[in-house]
Amino acid sequence: MKLIIDTDPGIDDAMAIAYAAAAPEIELVGLTTVFGNTHVHQSSRNARYLVDKLGLNIPVAEGAPFARGEDRHAPSEHVHGPEGFGDFTDIPHIGENHALTGAEFLVEMARAHRGELVVCAVGPLTNIADAIKLDPEFSDNVAKLVIMGGAVYCPGNITEHAEANIYHDAKAADEVFAASLPTVLVGLDVTLKTLYETADFEGLAQKSPDMGGFLRNISRFYLKFYKEVGGLEGCGLHDSTAVIACTHEPMFDVVETGLQVSLEGSDIGATRINPSRPAVRVCRNVDGAGVVQLFTERVASLP
Repeated sequence: MKLIIDTDPGIDDAMAIAYAAAAPEIELVGLTTVFGNTHVHQSSRNARYLVDKLGLNIPVAEGAPFARGEDRHAPSEHVHGPEGFGDFTDIPHIGENHALTGAEFLVEMARAHRGELVVCAVGPLTNIADAIKLDPEFSDNVAKLVIMGGAVYCPGNITEHAEANIYHDAKAADEVFAASLPTVLVGLDVTLKTLYETADFEGLAQKSPDMGGFLRNISRFYLKFYKEVGGLEGCGLHDSTAVIACTHEPMFDVVETGLQVSLEGSDIGATRINPSRPAVRVCRNVDGAGVVQLFTERVASLP
């Protein structure tokens, strides 16, 4: 499967990119970056660092710095640390970004791999919405869009109603759900059923000292947040679960329904059912233990 991850690394993004690099079913053909967990220039730097650390020869195309109609962004430093990788803050600048913007790169790659390319969006959906506007054929060219975002049947995580990726650009998310694009939504309904605990990270680091050790080290900040705020003994494999859904959809129970996003009021960013919208495959349940096992097996194969 030819895959682009649209990402804002981010600790769980790093885990998802490592999984994609290790998965034999996936040919990772590039990363596009977006604001979200970090400022977009930090997202791009972190993505290029991961590409180098994983020994990949793929481009990183920098995308949107802000949400629709905004000119600033407040990163999630309390969740992912000041530079996106927990307490690891001295992150080197390696390589350069691709000449095309994130949206332009998505359009070009979808055109070059028509009917083959899968896009996995694990940050705000601004780049995806921009690509749809940039090329009317983008929705037809992409084989599938898999989104980590939303909380359709459960509470949100940034507000009572909204999940963070959707909330950070509700307008863009609503535009994407209004487009006729084959879409799978992997939201909090399932990702919080894939907890990865301290012992899991320690075991991963033993099997994969370099990459697994890196993920264990940066995750300590993340696990502390989950413990203090949610009382959880692990973190959800949010972004990794979405990447796994790209190739292992039978591990998920899905329902088909149209969706829209609330754009104002106290529930802004909420993902609501709207049967008049194009159908989206919404993941409602998951083999959580299977996802955890698959993630560990794949990433443990890395050095």
